[in-house]
Formats: sequence, C-alpha cells, structure tokens
Amino acid sequence: MYLVTGANGFVGSEMVRLLVQEGAKVRALVRKKSKGRDLEELGAELVEGDLTDTESLKIAMKGVRGVYHIGAVYRETNLTDEVFFNVNAEGTRRVFEAAIVSGVSRVIHCSTGGVLGDIKGAPGSDQSPYAPDDVYQESKVAGEKIALDYFRSGSMHGVVIRPGMIYGPRDTRFLKLFRAIAKRRFAHIGSGKQWVHYVDVRDLCRAFYLAMEHDERNGEIYCIAGASPVSFAEFVETVANALKVRVPRFHIPLAPLQWLGSLCEIVCKPFGISPPIYRRRVDFFKKNRIFDISKAKSELGYLPRLSLKAEVEEIVGWYREQGLV
Repeated sequence: MYLVTGANGFVGSEMVRLLVQEGAKVRALVRKKSKGRDLEELGAELVEGDLTDTESLKIAMKGVRGVYHIGAVYRETNLTDEVFFNVNAEGTRRVFEAAIVSGVSRVIHCSTGGVLGDIKGAPGSDQSPYAPDDVYQESKVAGEKIALDYFRSGSMHGVVIRPGMIYGPRDTRFLKLFRAIAKRRFAHIGSGKQWVHYVDVRDLCRAFYLAMEHDERNGEIYCIAGASPVSFAEFVETVANALKVRVPRFHIPLAPLQWLGSLCEIVCKPFGISPPIYRRRVDFFKKNRIFDISKAKSELGYLPRLSLKAEVEEIVGWYREQGLV
C-alpha cells in the first residue's frame, strides 16, 4: 500500500494513475472524499486528511509501506506567509512524524526546481545553492531541508525530487498560454531568450516511482526534467507549430510590466483581490531554469520518454479533445 498526498492535484492524480497501472494498492489523501471520485474510479482508496492535521495523517498511513509526499500549497494571492510555511514546511514535518509513528519504511518528497531561483551557474543540480525568489519557494526550501534532515539523520529513508516546469495532458495551467498562441493574441514579454526546462508529468511520476523502488538511495536530491532545455521563444514556436498557427514575433519590454505587476499587487492585496498581473509572473520572463538530470539517469535509471515537440503535440491533442483550443 502506498499513500499519495496531494492526490487531487495535477501531479498527485497522475501518480495515483501510474501506481494503479503498476498494480500497486494506492491510498489517496484528499481533504474531502466528495472531490476524489475520479481517483476512486481509477482504483484508489480515498482517505480524508490534511497536512495541517497530524492525527489524520497517522490514520492515512496505517498499513502503508511508502509515501509519495506531493501535497503542497502553490502560489495564491490571498494566502499569508504563515499558511505557506504551515503547509509546505511544517506539513512536511507532520508527514514525516506520522510516517515514523506508523512504521512507514520510505518517503519520496516532492520539492521544486524553484528552490534554486534564477539559476546563474546553469545547469542547476543537487550541489547548487538555494536562491528562492518568493514565499512559495522559501517555504519549499524549508520543507526540503526538513525532509533531508529526517533522511540524513536515519529517522526515515527516502530522497528528494526537484521537478523542472511540470506540464502534460490533463493540465490546464498552460491553457492560457496555448490559447493565446492559438488565437494569435500572444506577445513575448522581454527577449524570449531565457532558458526553460520542462518535464512531462508522466516522466516525473515515473521518477517518483523509480525513487521509491531504489531503496538503496537515501538522503539524495534528484533534479528531474525533460531531455533538454529550450529558450522560451523556441518553446512558443514549438507550441505555435503544433497548433498550426503563425509563430508570434511581437515583443513587449519587460521593465514596464514588472513595475505594473508590483503596483497591482500593492493595490489589490489589502482588499483580497486577485491582481490582473503579478510581478513574480512577469519575472518568469527573465529567469533561467536549466537542470542537470545526469544523476537521476545514472542512479535511478530515469529517462525522459518523448521529445519536447512530441510532448507539446500531445498536450495540444488533449486540449482539442476537451474543446479547449
């Protein structure tokens, strides 16, 4: 029996799907069972729980061999810093404490490549310094350090996985971008020369699976991403070709949008309003994210399944099946 935290999310649900396909017994941690019916239909056992509730985690881990700790809170405007740290950092501590008490033998902890921030000495690896850019990434750094402390002290066995930029079929986070390109309404922000390194969610979940199976590995950090990074301009061109539309060429200067994003957040935050533009989202267009996956290849046997072109074509195909583009 394996427990997946964050099972309702994009990555967590894909992990449940993979485990079921591999013939494993899966328990899916959800905040409300009523929102996990799709997971139940896949063959998972649902259990209600919350990363802020240690007792619920102990119940969820009863009889569990391993835990895929994927659950987290992502970037949302009206969340306080305390919420990010309570879930992403202290929630990780609660997961490990519950796992120890429940006799779990191994935990795979999902971090993020974002803990390295704007990577200066690319590619980023397990040896790169932490350089978080916002409270989400800061809370994930704290959570990663907590996980490593448990692993390296011998209290629990497992490893940390740092994904690149996650995408794939059934993901709607990239829908705005794909739809804007499809409707010929996309304009580059900045030069488009920043490097990005995507990872297909199915490859990521396979890496989680391999990390669980390689129980000789403990206390390690593995960066997981696709076969090669690309410039953002190249990524946009790949999407446009898959959509069979003209490649966008128009560029908007970066600095004015950064100022506007900061101003919008200052004005909107006191009223609990979601800003129409965020500074951190604008900043994405100047940051380099490249990851060294050689360690995962050599120690876990990880290999990306498809080329970037094929991945993008599958995403476009799924969007079209759903009538989204």
